[in-house]
Amino acid sequence: MTEFPTLTTPSGAVADGAPGWNRQRHSAMPSYRYRDVHQRVDVPVGHRDWPNARMTTAPLWVPVDLRDGNQALAEPMDPARKRRFFELLIAMGYKEIEVGYPSASRTDFDFVRLLAGTAIAPPDVTVVVFTPARRDLIERTVESVRGITNEVVIHLYTATAPVWREVVLGKDRAQLRELIVAGARDVLELAGDLPNARFQFSPEVFNLTEPDFALEICDAVTELWQASAQRPVTLNLPATVEVATPNVYADQIEYMHRNLARRDGVILSVHPHNDRGTGIACAELAVLAGAQRVEGCVFGNGERTGNVDIATLALNLHAQGVDPMIDFSDIDEIRRTVEHCTRLPVHDRHPYVGDLVHTAFSGTHQDAIGKGMAEHRARAAAQGIAERESQWRVPYLPIDPADLGRSYDAVIRVNSQSGKGGIAYLLRTEHGLDLPRRLQIDLAKRVQQHADDTGAEITAKELFTLFERSYTVSDQRITLVRWQIADGTTEVVLDAHGSRRHSMHREVGPVEAVTAALAEAGQPIEILGLTQHSVDQGAGGTAVSYIEYRAAERTGWAFGRDTSVVAASLAAVMNAANAPE
Repeated sequence: MTEFPTLTTPSGAVADGAPGWNRQRHSAMPSYRYRDVHQRVDVPVGHRDWPNARMTTAPLWVPVDLRDGNQALAEPMDPARKRRFFELLIAMGYKEIEVGYPSASRTDFDFVRLLAGTAIAPPDVTVVVFTPARRDLIERTVESVRGITNEVVIHLYTATAPVWREVVLGKDRAQLRELIVAGARDVLELAGDLPNARFQFSPEVFNLTEPDFALEICDAVTELWQASAQRPVTLNLPATVEVATPNVYADQIEYMHRNLARRDGVILSVHPHNDRGTGIACAELAVLAGAQRVEGCVFGNGERTGNVDIATLALNLHAQGVDPMIDFSDIDEIRRTVEHCTRLPVHDRHPYVGDLVHTAFSGTHQDAIGKGMAEHRARAAAQGIAERESQWRVPYLPIDPADLGRSYDAVIRVNSQSGKGGIAYLLRTEHGLDLPRRLQIDLAKRVQQHADDTGAEITAKELFTLFERSYTVSDQRITLVRWQIADGTTEVVLDAHGSRRHSMHREVGPVEAVTAALAEAGQPIEILGLTQHSVDQGAGGTAVSYIEYRAAERTGWAFGRDTSVVAASLAAVMNAANAPE
């Protein structure tokens, strides 16, 4: 193969014991260089409660966009963007927000001081600031929060995993323990007099730290800070670099939950990253395992592959009938603000917020959604309640897009993968046309041909244009000049091939009269089916009609619209008579 010269197609042996249907071969990827998590850290084993637990209430969400997310940006937020993001978080309902790393930059320090000098943080919002375990940086951090009247959390962190101890810090377990305890003493000395201050500690890279050492360090810190139910300490246990399946993290969190000293004085928190793409699963299982607080970023921004996405986590709860305690009723405004502040786009397929997450192109999906929406409307009407109040059970849509401020305009979109159900749905919702099933099938073939020819998506406007072009005739050879009913007789006047033809038809309806007149004019049309309904003005009239007909041994469909159902039906008959052979 020469199409991809930089790739080496796996050509090694088939795996030992592989079934005959699995012909995958060993590749040249150097996987032998890596060790699984069980070779890197002891994973607590024993009784597990988390597999049987359920999430029935939201944890405390703590957005870290202004600190952790900000330090992951190629262009960190300027003061105006930080303030805008902070105001968004307040409006959404977050009650504890990590606002910065005041010892790291003048911008972060000044933003924290802004909170001391203005009222942009409501009184019930807790402000979190972040600092390493180094006295001069702790001093700078405490200086930044003096004068803030809100509750403040001073967040102390140090990496504790073996590789970080050995390669980065150059300390053994005993030396690192002393460094952390010394930092905790400095926090207590410098901020212990602040009546509105609480403390937080993160053993960074907790998930690769020996469980007994993580427990020893955390207990030492909570003992020093005298953690109690009245003045709790937050212990934040980060999966700083995601290295294992989510169940491993859950086991680690449950071990700490079961064994921590002063547990009633501890707020157990998690901070998952997304290196393996399972940060959301890690957070959810961690909450099942005893975590009470989750740090992350709205839409998941963060270093490498990001922090856990707390918008997705919250809306996952919403989809299970649990109040997320955060408002997402205008998710597009939230997205616009986040994109402005971070200068990062949100992917079209991002859960809940992406432009395409409520959109179906597949014909089978469209058919199911269309039927589900119709059933939803009918059920709400039968119950005598608003559609927004009725239980949601539409196929393929886990939540009602309207909950997020989305309209139904983009739920179904048409391309070459689409089917009759989606096409009919768009014409019904956008133009008020309720097509008979056989007409849906006929139109779907035409749309498929058009989509295959162009290779592009078809908008609702383009779809309606194609529909009209297929079933109406603008340049008519035969025209209906006049029709009138009087004393049970229908008068019909046609202009056929340049000559005026006048006829009278007794005891028949207008449609039958016009078809009889057409037959006399040498253009016979047999009506096989007729469907009529009223529409709103959005379809260009107040009534429409669809006719299935036979002419010269061929069958087809024609469409008409006018100010009444009778006039619309006659317009459809004339379109049928003028259809090209």
